[in-house]
Amino acid sequence: MCPASNILKIVYAMKKILILILLLYVGNSTFAQELQNRTEFECQYKYSYQNDTVKGTTKDDRLVLLIGSKVSKCCSFYSLQIDSLMSKPNWYEIYRKQLNKAFASNIDPPHRRMKAYVYKNYPEGKMTVTDGLSLQDYIYVDSLNNINWTMVDSTKTILNYTVQMATCDYRGHHWTAWFAPDVPVSDGPWKLHGLPGLIMEAYDTNAYHHFTIVGIRKVSDMPIVMSKTYVGTNKFEKVKRKDFLKMQRQYLENMSGIIKMETGIDIDPNSSRKQLGFQPLETE
Repeated sequence: MCPASNILKIVYAMKKILILILLLYVGNSTFAQELQNRTEFECQYKYSYQNDTVKGTTKDDRLVLLIGSKVSKCCSFYSLQIDSLMSKPNWYEIYRKQLNKAFASNIDPPHRRMKAYVYKNYPEGKMTVTDGLSLQDYIYVDSLNNINWTMVDSTKTILNYTVQMATCDYRGHHWTAWFAPDVPVSDGPWKLHGLPGLIMEAYDTNAYHHFTIVGIRKVSDMPIVMSKTYVGTNKFEKVKRKDFLKMQRQYLENMSGIIKMETGIDIDPNSSRKQLGFQPLETE
């Protein structure tokens, strides 16, 4: 049996191979078109999720919700960092230094976490979502104003705001949300929306996913833009939502096999198709 130190070296070597593979497919990214809207509120959420429901292990992300008068954008803070880096002319040298520093310290290098970008009311009355699997990014149009909330006579305080409880069944999970009527914005983290106030906290019954607001501020000088893909062919592939979810499940069940098929590199010779131990945000 390998000592723990050797196992860690193998894990970090695999991570390095994966990231270097991705770098081979990265183009010179720039921000795409401005969505003719500027940010009025910037909200940040801690996003905790069970990455292995069998072992009960969890991971964290940090989501940013930019809310304008017509359009909003929600994505990972770390994805925005990578977007900003890739817009620089010398991004490759900067990123190589960051990679070397991270691997020397045995820590995770800068990378996109949740790959989904959610644009509510874009186009008007709809929701546009971009997301990625391995070496390809996808885009699809989703429904808006399709969540049937039930108000609950229960309140508490979050960030000095009095928030009210509401519940719903949405995309395979039963959600509890806490919204602030004093922040008259019908929006929230990820795809959650449709309440008479900003959603400050939301979680599903089984605690697979948990969003908690950690900060909110008014801003006036930040445009809302649709971030551009920078992997694969540098073009989003148009799909339907349910087709993407099906591909996502196949990828999560056989990640190393799909990477081997796409790149020819076998990152885990002993792997096999496995039962999914992670509950995605959408299961239907």
